[in-house]
Amino acid sequence: MILSSINLKNFRSHTEIQLKFSGSLNYIVGGNGQGKTSILEAIYYLCTTRSNSSKSDSEVVRFNENEFEITGFFETKAGVSGSEARVYYSLIENKKFYFQNNKHINRAADVIGKYPVVLLTPADHSITQGSPGDRRKFVDSVISQASDAYLKNLLDYNRTLRHRSSLLTSIKENRSRNSFDELEAWSAKLIQTGAELIRSRIKFANEFDEYISVSYKRIMEDEELPKIKYAYLPGETASDEINEKTDIEERFSELLNGRREEEIRRGINLVGPHRDDFIFEINNLNLRMFGSQGQHKTFQVVLRFAEFFYLKEVTGKAPIFLLDDVFGELDASRSLKISEYLREVGQAFITITDFANFSFLVKTDDDTIIKLNKGEAVYA
Repeated sequence: MILSSINLKNFRSHTEIQLKFSGSLNYIVGGNGQGKTSILEAIYYLCTTRSNSSKSDSEVVRFNENEFEITGFFETKAGVSGSEARVYYSLIENKKFYFQNNKHINRAADVIGKYPVVLLTPADHSITQGSPGDRRKFVDSVISQASDAYLKNLLDYNRTLRHRSSLLTSIKENRSRNSFDELEAWSAKLIQTGAELIRSRIKFANEFDEYISVSYKRIMEDEELPKIKYAYLPGETASDEINEKTDIEERFSELLNGRREEEIRRGINLVGPHRDDFIFEINNLNLRMFGSQGQHKTFQVVLRFAEFFYLKEVTGKAPIFLLDDVFGELDASRSLKISEYLREVGQAFITITDFANFSFLVKTDDDTIIKLNKGEAVYA
């Protein structure tokens, strides 16, 4: 499935713009402030119902306007109509609406995975250099696009966390017997849904490791060996052997009981997959602790290529690949290999400031070059 065109109205700096895309590489070229990144953000909205960078939809509305609208047309293959997706937001009502083929879709969960998307931006530094929460967010987003069951279970687990957190705070203030009985019920639910998340993440880490290895080799050849490990529940690191021998529910319950009084005293959930981490390694060394800036950036790029090929194989759909201002932080050698690797992706959208600075980029007659200048789009 490819995105053949997009229309924007009152979106960021764009008053109204219509763009047509090729099924190959689409270079979006322009200086700072010309709305290049906004195009990628709009595509991300169509695929996920939300922005990749703003927490509030109101921030996206063009200044002095009261609404924004994004309409995208997807094709199952070149020239064959697939579906129309539309996002509309009203600032006055503070409401967002998502439509597919003019049918209102109420839940974002019904959209996730329908149009798989992979986004690589400079903000990806947080995945390898940031907190465990940043790495969990990355993994959860990948698995959720591949599995409706995982997304449903993740949402269920997060709801359970919120209820249990509220109850822990209540018990902290008023230690009633009924509240303790209720806590047992929510703890059982937490263990059930949490154990399923852990099993899914173990399976993912074992499978995804191969995709990382293949993509890393394409860019770095055999210079370095990458690895992903899943550290779940204190003291456990995922592997096939551990997965077979460890009773996750029993381990989860044991840890939960051991920290029960501390949880009540602090009023927060201290045990579960919401506190797990994913460890990236290069040559058996922890990337976050010992990696160079070049290794971090390369690993971030590799993670997104691995995500693309993983989703393509698991879902049977080629994701839309978005690359925002990626090449500026890489040396020419790695940039060339990434540019060549993109040929295996299919449709991709790449923002750059000026081709003069990126002579290594591989361009063909099938590609589309769109130059943005003061709200106007020119096809080069």
